[in-house]
Amino acid sequence: MKTIYVGLSGGVDSSVAALLLKEQGYRVVGVYMKNWSQNLPGYECPWRQDYLDAKRIAVQLAIDFKVFAFENEYKSKVVDYMISEYKAGHTPNPDIMCNQEIKFKLFYETAKQDGADMIATGHYAIAKDGELYKGKDINKDQSYFLYRVTSSVLKNTLFPVGEMKKPEVKKIAVNHKLITATKKESMGICFVGKVGIKDFLLQYIKPKKGRIVDQNGKTIGYHDGAIFYTIGQRHGLEVGGGLPYYVVGKNMKNNIVYVTTQLDDNRLWSNEINLSNLHWINKKPQVGQIYDVRVRYRAPLIKGCFNEPSLRQIYLKDPVKSVAPGQSAVIYKGDKVAGGGVII
Repeated sequence: MKTIYVGLSGGVDSSVAALLLKEQGYRVVGVYMKNWSQNLPGYECPWRQDYLDAKRIAVQLAIDFKVFAFENEYKSKVVDYMISEYKAGHTPNPDIMCNQEIKFKLFYETAKQDGADMIATGHYAIAKDGELYKGKDINKDQSYFLYRVTSSVLKNTLFPVGEMKKPEVKKIAVNHKLITATKKESMGICFVGKVGIKDFLLQYIKPKKGRIVDQNGKTIGYHDGAIFYTIGQRHGLEVGGGLPYYVVGKNMKNNIVYVTTQLDDNRLWSNEINLSNLHWINKKPQVGQIYDVRVRYRAPLIKGCFNEPSLRQIYLKDPVKSVAPGQSAVIYKGDKVAGGGVII
């Protein structure tokens, strides 16, 4: 009988994942990853409630339960990375880094050392023969966040809810009277929830007043740090005036945010994307072939191709709006994830 260590977040998806694996005859061990427990001003981190819910699910399913404490590694590998990226003027994706460094590296390695044959999580994605595919539920598909997971780890990973749609998952939870059945979505990390990224960053970065400059070179307002703005951002500029303004650029050295009211402003659109930190799960994409590209989570897929062997530049069939450095461009061939890279 294979032993599967399931990452229990305290949410419904991982609860149902554990239930399904137990029903399939595996020896299941529930693991709560304690990655972050710091409170922020005016907001209490919900880790304790998530931990208790995960533990209750383990009791309810009559499976073993463990806690893996990864706070130090999470701080150095995810939080510090995120802060340094923002300081550089980029818009990083901490979920991708968490999956790469914590859930599908540290958790995987610790579980294997502890006796696991495989690991499992509640992600909406499909792993098969060391390849990664989109989850069946197109509204919940999380393959974008998983593109940096290695093939060797995917060979030993199960995504039990990946072949299901969210309403099916909730129905199973309700039918089995799981205590997490009606729980709201688990954010996993405090600062992606109610607090918002700006309030989180303010714990580490001092505000610094700078100019907001429009398409005509005119200063139309002031901000409290270019670091807090991302390309394509429309809200939170507080410059007044009728038409909405969009962020089209930042000068980090001089702390200037550039905006436009013109949706056809060239700075807002990209038809080629430069990539760094490339990661291919198995086969590299072929030069000249057409692939689907996603430039941020939930962004529509767009057609693109690589024109040179380094695969560091992808050309898009149609221009795409608000491509932000620091986000990832993920490359798909049909439902299969080839891999991707970080936008520069």
